[in-house]
Amino acid sequence: MNYLADEQRYTKMAYHQTGKSGLKLPPISFGLWHNFGGVDTFESSRALTRHAFDLGITHFDLANNYGPPAGSAEETFGQIMKKDLHPYRDELIIATKAGYRMWDGPYGERGSRKSMLASLDQSLKRLGMDYVDIYYSHRFDAETPLEETMGALDQAVRQGKALYVGVSNYNAEQTERAASILKSLGTPFVIHQVHYSMFERRLEQGLQDVLAQEGIGSIAYSPLARGLLTDRYLENIPADSRAAGGSVFLRPEDITEEKIAKSRRLNVMAQERGQSLAQMALAWVLRKGHVTSALIGASKVQQLDDNVAALNQLHFTEEELALIDQILAG
Repeated sequence: MNYLADEQRYTKMAYHQTGKSGLKLPPISFGLWHNFGGVDTFESSRALTRHAFDLGITHFDLANNYGPPAGSAEETFGQIMKKDLHPYRDELIIATKAGYRMWDGPYGERGSRKSMLASLDQSLKRLGMDYVDIYYSHRFDAETPLEETMGALDQAVRQGKALYVGVSNYNAEQTERAASILKSLGTPFVIHQVHYSMFERRLEQGLQDVLAQEGIGSIAYSPLARGLLTDRYLENIPADSRAAGGSVFLRPEDITEEKIAKSRRLNVMAQERGQSLAQMALAWVLRKGHVTSALIGASKVQQLDDNVAALNQLHFTEEELALIDQILAG
């Protein structure tokens, strides 16, 4: 039976302008960093993607090396596009990235023109697409002139292989330089993907000011601190969790007693607000409109529903914000 998207999907979600561009993104976007690799069950990945779109989530975020194995998340999403979402391509914002190691040799990572453009061609082949909506430089490369990396992004747009470009994991000074170069080239630099959560606040140390000054939007990855800002680890490390499974992204030693103590206090506050801890953490990232979108992952359909429900209560009083800062300060 052919997939038909929920006709009410656009009544369920508001959309935020990305910086000063005309691009709008949902406040909750879906990241395919985990649970979409070749080691995962395809039908589960398919169900998650379809349900996300039914909820009004139009933005799907990938990178060349997402999996595992590297590249398989793009292959999985390409199959889902072919089977289900192809009729809706013009309603979707698909992003991918390059910069971290993808293949052997000197051109399989970092920010050279060779690496960036070859990687994009490979990504498009895996996705089965002619273009992506956003192409990112996934990390700053001190070994390559920034003009070369930004020039590669510019070339991707001029070739019609990307509509917009962005950067990820750049600091404030690097972002300001990148914006200046791309502005001189006339390339639409619209978004910065940044690690941001209650436990990771480097965005507030100058970068947010640069983004506002340059009219660039932002999307926060790991807004739930890879699960530490959910109820998953409040008591122990569940057997089916990332940490218990030997993930390189969340190890048992990352789950410190200090962070768990803070999470428990934040959880009490969330309950008083009528939210789960995860919902409050997402609402906090999106507070006051500083961040365009929060990028979530999910392994179950119910997690998507629960995370999107955070949008029902985004308001914080000044007293609540002060208490959160006090808790985080420890």
